[in-house]
Amino acid sequence: MTALYPVLGIPLLGMPLLALLGSIDKAGKVNVYLNGAGFLASLWLAIEVFNNGPMTVAAGEFRIDAFNVYLVVLTTFVGLTTAIFSAPYMLNETRHGRLTPNRLRLYHTMYQGFMLAMLVVLTTNNMGVLWVAMEGATLATVLLVSLYRTPESVEAAWKYFILCGVGIAQALFGTVLLYFAAGQIGTGGLGMQWSVLFEHAAELNPTVLSLAFVFLLVGYGTKIGLVPLHNWLPDAHSEGPTPMSAILSGLLLNDALYAVVRCKMLVDGSTGTHMAGYLMMGFGLLSFLVAALFLHRQRDIKRLFSYSSIEHMGMMTFAFGLGGPLATFAALMHMTMHSLTKSAIFVTVGHAAQLAKTQQLEKIRGLIKTQPAIGWGLLIGTAAIAGFPPFGVFTSEFLVLTATMQQFPWLTPLLLIGIGIAFAGLFRYIQPVVYGAVPEGQHPISANLWPVAVHLILVLWMGLSIPGVLSNWFDQATQTIAGSSPL
Repeated sequence: MTALYPVLGIPLLGMPLLALLGSIDKAGKVNVYLNGAGFLASLWLAIEVFNNGPMTVAAGEFRIDAFNVYLVVLTTFVGLTTAIFSAPYMLNETRHGRLTPNRLRLYHTMYQGFMLAMLVVLTTNNMGVLWVAMEGATLATVLLVSLYRTPESVEAAWKYFILCGVGIAQALFGTVLLYFAAGQIGTGGLGMQWSVLFEHAAELNPTVLSLAFVFLLVGYGTKIGLVPLHNWLPDAHSEGPTPMSAILSGLLLNDALYAVVRCKMLVDGSTGTHMAGYLMMGFGLLSFLVAALFLHRQRDIKRLFSYSSIEHMGMMTFAFGLGGPLATFAALMHMTMHSLTKSAIFVTVGHAAQLAKTQQLEKIRGLIKTQPAIGWGLLIGTAAIAGFPPFGVFTSEFLVLTATMQQFPWLTPLLLIGIGIAFAGLFRYIQPVVYGAVPEGQHPISANLWPVAVHLILVLWMGLSIPGVLSNWFDQATQTIAGSSPL
């Protein structure tokens, strides 16, 4: 039996289990155990692919290769560490009256539902199922965003639902166009399988594929947080529970970008041009620069780091759009570094907000004096995400800059300016948050920060030396993605 079945089966069974147990104090631990089992199953799956190469399961409906298997492992790992953080955090929220037992039950159930949807997005070989799974992730996160049932959280959930609903509708039309193009070459019932479309990409109508990609980029780009359809993301981060922000920024955005890259591979093979790449470069660079500027206008600490997520997703989209082995390798590495770093940052942000009893930046002060572990965790995490050497984000950003200088050198100054603006935007707020005068009545809290330490150690390690196994995964994924590019 392939490991794919437990990878998908564990969260599928976890949903009804936590629907029954989700309101008890030990439900958080059950959630941790489920995610731990899922992580072990994903490692088993990765070993299978590493030893045997790409594999298809269930009559070709699921396909695992070097590109998605490392994302499966990353998804289950971040899901596990976030569950470890969320178990005491959400229980504390319940004890302070912010959540009722039934809402805690909903949280744990939707956590598993979100994990299932994300894993289906990554492993399905069917472009229609991919769309359905992405919509399922949207519905799960809408319920998580509105979990506190405050007017602000309900408004954020509606904004998220409406904007992402519009976006996902565009992606549906793009998916229909893919099926139409496949029908013209007589693929029969296999026309929605990505592997079949990729094999026959040169036969697909390039005009239809080009039009399809526009809709797919706008649709899935909404989920990535690309400008101008990014407005849902800061609200969702700031109003939902902090563990949701960690998995939303660390996982959902990656999976949406994964879907766009899979679509780009089909269009590149059909058109033989760099049209899809140019569109991704344009939207990515615009998102990167706009988010860097908006970092300077934030008053909420979660919104601050949500704009940082938009900035980094813009850089990844730009790098995948560049194409070529170096840019693709850099984008894959940056995707990994961002997920690990940003999820660690949101853990510290959650504890900082609990300590200060507010998310307002001007009211969070002196963390390093009140509780050094939280202060240092936030400071080091911010330094890592800002691209300080020797962290892995610095390495991946340097590779993106190098690839840009090789292919489009006139764009390099824009990237450098954006990185500088983002750096200034982050540290103008984080410096007083960490080192400012301690407000009266601020006392230490119980904090679970070992997931932060694990993530940041991994980011530091990969900045100093990328492990051979991970480098091999990136190389194989790069060959798959960049091999379809016309450049």
